[in-house]
Amino acid sequence: MEKIVTFIKDELSGWKLWEILWITISTIAILLISIYLNENLAGIIMAITGVICVVLTGKGKVSSYAFGMVNTVLYAFDAYGAKYYGDVMLNVLYYAPMNIVGWIMWNKHMNAETKEVEKKKLKGTGIVSLFISSAMGIFLYGLILKKMGGNLPFVDASTTVLSVVAQILCVKRYMEQWVLWIIIDTVSVYMWAVDFMNGGENIATLIMWCIYLLNAVFMFIKWYRESKRSGKSV
Repeated sequence: MEKIVTFIKDELSGWKLWEILWITISTIAILLISIYLNENLAGIIMAITGVICVVLTGKGKVSSYAFGMVNTVLYAFDAYGAKYYGDVMLNVLYYAPMNIVGWIMWNKHMNAETKEVEKKKLKGTGIVSLFISSAMGIFLYGLILKKMGGNLPFVDASTTVLSVVAQILCVKRYMEQWVLWIIIDTVSVYMWAVDFMNGGENIATLIMWCIYLLNAVFMFIKWYRESKRSGKSV
């Protein structure tokens, strides 16, 4: 019981005013808009847990993985209904187990003073390797999704492959993950906007991705500054 209390205190500590305002405003916004547009309960929970997850990830709090697990399961159902099979496989086969891995890995690298995960950045050679491998993965996976008859196969493939890479960077605590999340979120906003304009009812999902995009921009700036101060580069 004492460990649980300590964990909760650590997760609630160290928040700046703008961070508190951001997680509050983004959560309330998606809740109210989803209710107004008659989004189903599962969709609302999925969107809220997703928003909380990405903000906590940006803050460097390990509890992000708990909210991420709930979001992962519910989002897979939404993606299946929209025939975004790449996203379905990504969430079920990759994000779910990676939430567990992330929880374990981050707990080993928490800053005792700030109660946030320690942050680092890639060197130039690592960035080049990241770009080449991601491009190849998108092309090959896009061909597979096209044969499966999925919607927007290469767009779907880009979010899937980059999400795999970004999640690895996230678990390993690299600042560059946020560059990929910005790309992923931009493409995902387009995908779900297309789905909504074609008669889809997942408005909460679209709003969730819009908030993800804003969050990725904010957190890129935060992680860039903090990784630069730490001087850790691998």
